[in-house]
Amino acid sequence: MADEMESHGTSADAVTTEFDAVIVGAGLSGVYMLHRLRELGLTARVLEAGTDVGGTWYWNRYPGARCDTESMFYSYSWPEDLREEWTWSSRYPEQHEIQGYISHVTERFDLRRDMQFETRVTRAAFDETAKRWTIETDGPDTFSARFCIMATGCITKPNLPDWEGVDSFEGETYHTARWPKDDVDFTGKSVAVIGTGSTGIQAIPMIAARAEELTVFQRTPNFSIPAWNGPLDPRHERKIKDNYDKYWDMARWSSTGLMFEIRERSLFDDSEEEREREFERRWAQGGFSFLFAYSDILTDRKANEEVAEFVRNKIRSRVDDPEVAETLCPRSHPFATTRLCVDTDYYETYNRDNVTLIDLRETPIEAVTPSGLSTTDAQFNVDAIVFATGFDNMTGALFSIDIRGRSGEALKEKWAAGPRTYLGIGTAGFPNLFTITGPGSPSVISNMMTSIEQHVEWVADCLEHLTSEGVETIEPRVEAEDDWVEHVNKVANGTLFPEADSWYTGANIPGKARIFTPYVGGVGTYRKKCDEVAAMGYDGFVLA
Repeated sequence: MADEMESHGTSADAVTTEFDAVIVGAGLSGVYMLHRLRELGLTARVLEAGTDVGGTWYWNRYPGARCDTESMFYSYSWPEDLREEWTWSSRYPEQHEIQGYISHVTERFDLRRDMQFETRVTRAAFDETAKRWTIETDGPDTFSARFCIMATGCITKPNLPDWEGVDSFEGETYHTARWPKDDVDFTGKSVAVIGTGSTGIQAIPMIAARAEELTVFQRTPNFSIPAWNGPLDPRHERKIKDNYDKYWDMARWSSTGLMFEIRERSLFDDSEEEREREFERRWAQGGFSFLFAYSDILTDRKANEEVAEFVRNKIRSRVDDPEVAETLCPRSHPFATTRLCVDTDYYETYNRDNVTLIDLRETPIEAVTPSGLSTTDAQFNVDAIVFATGFDNMTGALFSIDIRGRSGEALKEKWAAGPRTYLGIGTAGFPNLFTITGPGSPSVISNMMTSIEQHVEWVADCLEHLTSEGVETIEPRVEAEDDWVEHVNKVANGTLFPEADSWYTGANIPGKARIFTPYVGGVGTYRKKCDEVAAMGYDGFVLA
């Protein structure tokens, strides 16, 4: 393979470094992608805006930050000695532990020497003559690469509401996705938290335990299932590790990429008493298992409503004030059609004397003021505001970079009406550009670890094929891309997902195109399709 080379540009300070591949992002995807490219003998450089590895687990350090996938399956499946030497402390891993795991893997395989931190990629342009990508950064460094691999993540770019006076507040402000590394002490302070999605549901109980007064501003109530988190049972850990290859293979071909008991049975195949028992059993298990009690929960409106009412009744039983409980009960969307949340004492937090819930659907925020927040009903003076307002998901990180393909076409312009990919891996007109867990792949609808590994391995195998066959470029055919986008939408429209105004459809970002972005056809089904495409000589792609 080509050796790493340096060539001087036009500026006296500018240096262009050449690699076989540049990987943007040092999260779970970027770390594994670098490892695989090293195995192929390709030269590669990871460019990361942060100061360390971790990706979303580097940036999201808010109180209570924890993965909602169980730790034993939020790990790389390779190699055997790595999984033996690492032990998770609890059922669901905390942020610092996940980042520690990613750092451990980085050191274990000596990957850090091919990573460059505090380097934000600003532009990536394809040179049709050289058949290489030019990658520019916010510093003096420029890179040239045959392959440009976007490992930028699906949930990366923070969303800050464009309210009047948002910069006028004189107290402390925090966004959960850009939390300070040093501990934030809310002791004795009046705090406002805006947002009750997955992040807010994790952070609110932790902040309430320290703040003198907490006011939660709820935009959309969400369904949440208890985590029942606790120390990891050593016997359970040993059982998983002793059978890891079997379990992981089952996960790869499952619908979710997880090891849940998924019943291929309609809710209405059981009596009302049998359904209630199954719901209670799943509730006692906790986590996402609840969603898979019956096969038609996400496709049958009547079945979905029965599940939703069961969860609403659980909320009512956990919250002392009936009026507050009803405010917390979701009714604007079917169950689990927005991100299903997993919580620890979230609803119980509203039983605390120092916690107040404000329903922004009844009294919207009009402005942020120097002393706090103003709604249509009242002024709230606070010492600190925490924005748990989520992300510009799926495309936000990619659009933050000026990505240019053939004839200078901008990716942002091509995707103006919604992302267009083939398999979520590539997009026509952008040769040798790969998106790891990109739009049109299972990504956020699945266990991210399963989907990350599948994408990285597919891309690595593809690059090995291109190199061995002397192929210079690969990109999707327009027809294949059109067919895949149509298929992704058709599968989504066979479910209840599109009925929700969720970030899955871009509804949380004003002006963003409304299109259901992930592929909900199942991880196993998707893997089979990708394998078939590769086996048929990368059918649907143009190899030049």
